[in-house]
Amino acid sequence: MGNALDVSGLGKTYPGFALADVSFSLAEGYIMGFVGRNGAGKTTTIKCMLDMIAREAGRVEVLGREVDGDDVMVKQDVGVVFDQPFYPGNWTVAQVGQALQPFYRDWDTALFTRNLNRFELPPGKRVRELSHGMGLMLMLAAALSHHARLLILDEPTSGLDPVARDDLLDVLADYIGDGDASVLFSTHITSDLERIADYVTLIDSGRVVFTGAKEDLADAYQVIHGSPGQLTDRTRERSIGLRQTELGFSALVRSADGDALPPGVRQEPPSIDDVIIHLARQADAR
Repeated sequence: MGNALDVSGLGKTYPGFALADVSFSLAEGYIMGFVGRNGAGKTTTIKCMLDMIAREAGRVEVLGREVDGDDVMVKQDVGVVFDQPFYPGNWTVAQVGQALQPFYRDWDTALFTRNLNRFELPPGKRVRELSHGMGLMLMLAAALSHHARLLILDEPTSGLDPVARDDLLDVLADYIGDGDASVLFSTHITSDLERIADYVTLIDSGRVVFTGAKEDLADAYQVIHGSPGQLTDRTRERSIGLRQTELGFSALVRSADGDALPPGVRQEPPSIDDVIIHLARQADAR
């Protein structure tokens, strides 16, 4: 199998913020979590990938075909779910399907109807009357109804209750079940990714800090804890997001810098949240 998504050297500049050489790949048949704190560049990256905003540098390929503004065919294979519905509020749920059908060569009306039933979406209800969770499921129902092979979700679980989030994760697991479909899942709720993601790309301040298998993220870093007297200059230099109190210190270190740690310092594998928090703390301290 090839890659569902290849992003290479993506760049975009705004006053006070820039994406810088954002690069990562997602193999077909897998789920990648795209993570980082709010404002790290996740949504900007996704909008650049989809040509919703003009990128200043870089290349994006979906299923081996370059994404550019003139090629609508490549986007036939992409389904997109944002955190808010982008359909007119006066449309009914059924009218959403009717309006989208002409734009997709593989639109499946019967599948759309089954998805509405699965997600308990009343066809006659208007988009503006939908709850946040129902609006999200409507976008998902539409994205799944043209047999998209790549699903891109931008903060879909934000604001959902735990039951709705769990249902969404089940849908994504079913979606990739045959090995032909892939998911890029942008979120800051990392507990969702701990459950379903195969790969993780971590972005901070517009730069990719890590991309690879989820298990490799824990192998790449260690969280350390020690007493005040154990914090040497060498350890301080290698620490990421160092936090000090009268009782001791904690920090993130790269596993490759393990030789910088003094004896007796407690080490533990980090969660995805641990890495995000320490990187953010490091950036804020600059």
